[in-house]
Amino acid sequence: MHIRKLLIALLMSLSLSAAAEFVTVELAYEVALSHMTTPVTNTGSLIFRECEDCDVMTIRMTRNTQFIVNGRTVELKEFRKQVFQVSDRRSVPVTVKHHLESDTVVSVSVSL
Repeated sequence: MHIRKLLIALLMSLSLSAAAEFVTVELAYEVALSHMTTPVTNTGSLIFRECEDCDVMTIRMTRNTQFIVNGRTVELKEFRKQVFQVSDRRSVPVTVKHHLESDTVVSVSVSL
């Protein structure tokens, strides 16, 4: 009987310590295309705000930053070409993934 209780207590303590190890590595922001400045170079910064009244965020990009249009990874030049053709920029959501430790943009994704 005591062995069973000991085993249950041991298993519970293992599960609690495993749950405590989760760390947020990336945050995803959903912003309107009208609230984002389309970057010019891969190594520049992405400037956006989540809402009309939100503070502007500036996050550094790297050569590894991915640009995704309709689920397909494209070069920055193609990304810019596609988003500049959008007439109603307020209604098009963009997902920006931000790596917190390196403080860089992982990806910028849009569905047109």
